[in-house]
Amino acid sequence: MAESKKFGTFGGVFTPSILTILGVIMFLRMGWVVGNGGIWLTLGIILLAHFISVATGLSISSIATDKKVGAGGVYYVLSRSLGLPIGGAIGMTLFVATALSIALYMVGFSEIFNEYIGYGYTLDSAGVKVIDETVNLTNTFRVTGSIGLLLLTILAFISTSIAIKSQYLILTAIVLSLFSIFLGAPAEGAVVANEVASGTVDQAPIELAGFAIIFAIFFPAVTGFTAGVAMSGDLKDPKKAIPRGTLGAIAVGLIVYVGLALFLYYSIDQFTLLTDPKSIFNFAVIPILVYIGVWGATLSSALGGILGGPRILQAMSADKLTPKLFAKGVGQNNEPRNALILTVIIAEAGILIGDLNVIAEVVSMFYLAAYG
Repeated sequence: MAESKKFGTFGGVFTPSILTILGVIMFLRMGWVVGNGGIWLTLGIILLAHFISVATGLSISSIATDKKVGAGGVYYVLSRSLGLPIGGAIGMTLFVATALSIALYMVGFSEIFNEYIGYGYTLDSAGVKVIDETVNLTNTFRVTGSIGLLLLTILAFISTSIAIKSQYLILTAIVLSLFSIFLGAPAEGAVVANEVASGTVDQAPIELAGFAIIFAIFFPAVTGFTAGVAMSGDLKDPKKAIPRGTLGAIAVGLIVYVGLALFLYYSIDQFTLLTDPKSIFNFAVIPILVYIGVWGATLSSALGGILGGPRILQAMSADKLTPKLFAKGVGQNNEPRNALILTVIIAEAGILIGDLNVIAEVVSMFYLAAYG
């Protein structure tokens, strides 16, 4: 493969990783996490989740700098250091987790995109957009998510290079959206600690979620660092790019999530955080920038899974752990077309679940099993 087709630390590892980390959970569920957990439990969950990701990232980095790294990402480095049986078991778990995470991102995209265009919504007498009671909102997520998955799959079929280069524009959009959020005006009536403890808010009684549920829904937010590792076969110098890009993305993600948790806690009242998934959008100084950011983040994260997942399966098939059919590649870049088709089928099955929280909990189980 020509050298020009290879990618460096920033483009090949850091960018796809940070785009996946700063994705659907940050935009659509971070407010819910803070509202349910309060500031101390939320910070504890953020630190615990990042402790797991840092430990895993350090392990992958240490192996990547010691061994020759080929295509297949985490599976490749583990199978070459721990043997095919262990590498294959973890590789299969990561492959399924990656495929299901595509569904997580596409349903998250659908949730905010449908509301923006009014698909499944109607206007009340005051001209305010509300859910159309005659429409099954979950079905609208399934339709939009499936169409989006099809378009991203076509893009992946056309060119991996185009897909990766498009991420620079998306990264810019996410940075602008974060500025828009942090420059937003604080709301009146910031959250009070005893409201969290009592499980009630001024407006209505609220049953708060417990630690396990909050952690399960938040944890997929920190799993994005594997997106860059999965592209190991397309890197100029994997031994340098993987450690620097992976740990850099984890560090930036930690800073952003801690800062956002503090901002939400002290700027938006608890009832709004618990009941309005769009609280971040409404309090941003320029809401449209946040919309663009979340659309870009969710689509790029899904695209990262579409690019990375098939490469894990392709590498496993090349080692004869999975059917040889999936080892076949197309073109000078050895694009894993057959593996891509299976990845998309699994992702579509996840999209048909249609519930972001349920998908997040399932994805968490697969990633925690693999990281452990």
